[in-house]
Amino acid sequence: MPTTPVPTGYGSPSPSLFGAPASDPAPARRSSRLRIGLAGLAAGALIGGAAGAGVVTLVDDGSLAGGSPVAAQNVVIENPETATTATAAAAKAAPSVVTLYVSGARSSGSGSGVVLTEDGYVLTNNHVVVGESGDPGQVQVRTSDGTLYDAEVVGTDPASDLAVVLLDGAEDLVPATFADSDEVQVGDVAVAIGAPLGLTNTVTDGIVSATGRAVATGQARDEATVIDAIQTDAAINPGNSGGALVNGAGEVIGINTAIATVASGGFGETQSGNIGVGFAIPSNTAKRIGEQLMATGEATRAFLGVSARTATGGGNAEIGSGAEVVEVTDGSAADDAGIRVGDVVTAVGDRPVTTSTELTAAVRSQAPGETVALTVRRDGNTRTIEVTLGETS
Repeated sequence: MPTTPVPTGYGSPSPSLFGAPASDPAPARRSSRLRIGLAGLAAGALIGGAAGAGVVTLVDDGSLAGGSPVAAQNVVIENPETATTATAAAAKAAPSVVTLYVSGARSSGSGSGVVLTEDGYVLTNNHVVVGESGDPGQVQVRTSDGTLYDAEVVGTDPASDLAVVLLDGAEDLVPATFADSDEVQVGDVAVAIGAPLGLTNTVTDGIVSATGRAVATGQARDEATVIDAIQTDAAINPGNSGGALVNGAGEVIGINTAIATVASGGFGETQSGNIGVGFAIPSNTAKRIGEQLMATGEATRAFLGVSARTATGGGNAEIGSGAEVVEVTDGSAADDAGIRVGDVVTAVGDRPVTTSTELTAAVRSQAPGETVALTVRRDGNTRTIEVTLGETS
């Protein structure tokens, strides 16, 4: 039976900008069985918190992925004459991808990460290292050559689902090369590298299926994670979270973070694994926030200063026609630019906006201080309003 994509996590209300209360009604489309979930940890009980995505068994007897780490293996080109683009990309990028083992008071699991510096700073997902309590678990990291390090969490940013850990005593690691994600095109080669189900240095390939895909994962509403994502059909499964999505040159174009899964329905519904719809945080955003977390342990992002809900047109509640402003924060960028309650934002720059989630993603893809042109529908007329975005942590 065909299903309809739901751009919010597990049927939760569409998040408004930066955690302000959303006022969307509960539309019928939340009964859809297609869900966006965090790629998560491969674990018996997910460290990653309320989203609960990606708890996957390997065998029928109940044993779970992540219980016994698999020995690391290097990717080596044995026969250059038959090597493919994916072969070359994997050989270039695999030494910069690591596996994280995270344990908490009641659960443990594994995820992936990307090396930022030779002395051991590693970028991963917030949901990989932080448990339901909001506190980081105990972290160990295995590099591509099989070396196991103790590590500490130096900074997290739940809103972008990113975190940085530092390996104890590491040196001479291979930092990843980051590409300009603004240059990524639909149809480009995409290679995902990580540790799905705890299987280290796993490589899958596909293409970039879409860019600028607004995705809301199933985290808590007060820390709603909305990603201006790169979509790929390269297989991403639980444990891939925090790993690298690279281009044909082996350069990081994104940090793998979420997958679309089909729920079985009924009480205690479960999710399947990869169905060819995965999402990655674009490299430009990931690199900027990763550098901030390394430097200060905290990150900032662009702030518009509105709460919005999806506006619908006609008689079909499934079809969004923009993001309707329901609240404007006093003294915010939106307030200073003259945005009013009741305005419907239909575009950010040349990017169409049809839902509140798309507005959130479009704003969060910008850097603080940037000036953007909002196309706004007000009293039946359309106008363009320039807004210099503020900053929030």
